[in-house]
Amino acid sequence: MNNNPIIGVYAGSFDPLTLGHMYMINEGAKLFDELIVAIGINAAKSYTFTLEDRLDLLKESVKNIENVKIQTFENRFLIKYAEEMNCKYILRGIRNESDYEFERTMRNVNGDLNSNISTVFLMPPRQIAEVSSSFVKGLVGPQGWEIVIKSFVPKPVYKALLNRFKHISS
Repeated sequence: MNNNPIIGVYAGSFDPLTLGHMYMINEGAKLFDELIVAIGINAAKSYTFTLEDRLDLLKESVKNIENVKIQTFENRFLIKYAEEMNCKYILRGIRNESDYEFERTMRNVNGDLNSNISTVFLMPPRQIAEVSSSFVKGLVGPQGWEIVIKSFVPKPVYKALLNRFKHISS
């Protein structure tokens, strides 16, 4: 790595980590010398997996990507966290029009707070374009859910979801 590495940050709750997130992480690792994948902690939010579980699942899922670091942050804006980490870029995904509207607004606010950090937008391929953590969690329950979610999450997350929701298995 050079003396002035280009560092990007990709943040989310990753509850659970999906193949959409993995697409962003893999692409971000190609774009930047270092990609920080940061789990944002919101005390007001209820999570399916604990922070420790999400950290473990992320670490296991990205273990073969050398330039990815997993971290957490809370009680600050992502742009401020990016400043602290010496990031030059914030990586964000856009799945649809509503994501675009939200992310455009956030990019503008972030630009007002620090114009030296750019936002990079990526669009996932069509087969995973609609995959989100909420979507995956919404599939849990009906008969056959175990087979359906398998194609939307990395293997470690799939195993964790099966274990977490084994009480409602068919």
